[in-house]
Amino acid sequence: MNAPLAQHGSGNPAASGQHELAVRELEIAGFEGPLAGRLYRAAADGRRDLLIVFFHGGGFVDGNLDEADGFLRRLADASGYPVVLSSTYTLAPVKPFPAAVEDAHAVLEWAARNKAALGWTGKRMLVAGIEAGGNLAAVVAMMARDRGAPRVAGQVLIMPMLDPGLSTCSMRELPTCVDKARVVDDCVAAYRGYLPHVADRSHPYASPLQSSRLKNLPPALILSTDDDPLRDEAEAYGKKLISAGVRTTVRRLPPARLQEPNARNECACTGDVLDEIANFIAGLDGAPAPPGG
Repeated sequence: MNAPLAQHGSGNPAASGQHELAVRELEIAGFEGPLAGRLYRAAADGRRDLLIVFFHGGGFVDGNLDEADGFLRRLADASGYPVVLSSTYTLAPVKPFPAAVEDAHAVLEWAARNKAALGWTGKRMLVAGIEAGGNLAAVVAMMARDRGAPRVAGQVLIMPMLDPGLSTCSMRELPTCVDKARVVDDCVAAYRGYLPHVADRSHPYASPLQSSRLKNLPPALILSTDDDPLRDEAEAYGKKLISAGVRTTVRRLPPARLQEPNARNECACTGDVLDEIANFIAGLDGAPAPPGG
C-alpha cells in the first residue's frame, strides 16, 4: 500500500478552489511522543465551529501526511469551510496495535485542548479517514464514547479497512486480475504487520466490523466504491450501525481504479465525495448530540 504524493493543490485559490487556504505544519502530542500534523483552513478571520480530524491511509504500515494532501485542501475549501487537522500515527513497523489507535485518541484529546491554536471554537469535532485511517476514525469514535471524551459529532469513513479476517465477498471475489489481487495481498500484509497477535484480530478496536457494541456512536457517513475489495465490509459496517440505532448514510461511488497509484486518495478528490461529506455535515445540525464529555 505504498502510495506516492497526491498531486492536488498548492495552497492557492486556483489549485484548491475559490478561497485561499492557510496550510501549516504542526507537532501534535501522541500517546507516547510527538506526531506530525498539518492544519488546513480558509485564510479568513475568525474561528470555525467545525474541526475535522483526518487519519491517512497506508495499511497501518506506511503512509504520511502528503498522501491525502490534495483531498484535504479541497475538503477545507468546501463543506462550510471547516478547519481540517491531518495527523500521523505510529506505524506498525515501529509498534503494532494498539499504538495507532491510542495515538488517534490522543490526537483528539490534543485538539480539544488546543482549540485556540487551531482556530476552532470547540463546537463540533468530526473524525475521518481513508482505508487504514478509516479504521482509526471508526475506532476512535468508539474510544471517545467508551472513555467519555472528547465529544465526537460525526465520523466519515472513506473506503475503510474494518475486517482483519478479510472475509467479505468483495474481498474474496473481486480480485479477478493481477492488479486487484495485489490490493488483497497488500491488505493481508498490512494486517499481518498491524496485528501480529492473532487474538488481537477480534478486538473491537482492531476490527470494528466484529464489534457487538455499536450503540451510542456518532452519526456516520460511509463511502465505498463499486470495484474496491473493501466495499462489502464498509457496507456491512453501515448496516450494523443502522441496526444499532446509529444515524448512518452509506454510499457506493463509481470505481476507484485501484490499479493506479494512490487510487484511493485520487478517488477521494472527486466532487462526489466532497458533495457527500458536505451533505452529511449539513445534516448534522438536526442530529441529536452524541454521548461524550
